[in-house]
Amino acid sequence: MREEAKKLEEFREKQREVKKKMELHMDALHKQKSSHYKKTLDSKKTYDQKCRDKEEADQNVNRNTNNTKNMEKLSSKAQQAKQNAEEADKIYHQNVASLGKVRDEWLKEHIKACDMFEKQATERISFLRNTVWTHLNQMSQQCVNSDELYEEVRKSLEQCNVQEDIEHFVNLRRTGDKPPAPVMYENFYSGQKPQAGAPPPRQPPPVIRRGPLPNPTQNSTGDIIYSTVQDTEYSVVQY
Repeated sequence: MREEAKKLEEFREKQREVKKKMELHMDALHKQKSSHYKKTLDSKKTYDQKCRDKEEADQNVNRNTNNTKNMEKLSSKAQQAKQNAEEADKIYHQNVASLGKVRDEWLKEHIKACDMFEKQATERISFLRNTVWTHLNQMSQQCVNSDELYEEVRKSLEQCNVQEDIEHFVNLRRTGDKPPAPVMYENFYSGQKPQAGAPPPRQPPPVIRRGPLPNPTQNSTGDIIYSTVQDTEYSVVQY
């Protein structure tokens, strides 16, 4: 896709350069044609004015045929007006001819420019069509490749067995088949450790009834003494 995008960018830049070159050329011809057209119009105005001056000078000569004093002067003006009109006519003809040549060149180049722009449009449409077509073919092939990979995954999923996976995980991660031994009670005074095995069932503590309290003795002052218990079988602590 990056290669196709690079080709598209290069194609666009190439067409842009050719188009810009032709536009500059046509712009120069258009300016030249406009300049000659303006010059021709100005020469036509001058030509028309010189022709009117000539007509007026001729009319003055015709109106004053009986005035011999002004005839020479009027004839001289009429002759000068005729020369000016002829000179203006010559310039006007030259400008029209020059404008015709410029126009013919502009028209010829204009046709060439139109043909070139049409060719560019044809190439652009064809190039974009082929580019999009190639891109779609690439995407289609990618879809085919992806579908083949998806099919491989589906085949793998068909082989999946939940119970076998669980057993495989247990066999892979197990640490043993026996639970840790229970913590047993150890009598501090007996110094003997009970045999390993199942813990003995809990029994309620034995009920030991305390014997009758001995009669307290009295000293010579008559106070009762509790600290001199003589009964050997009496004990405050019972095990």
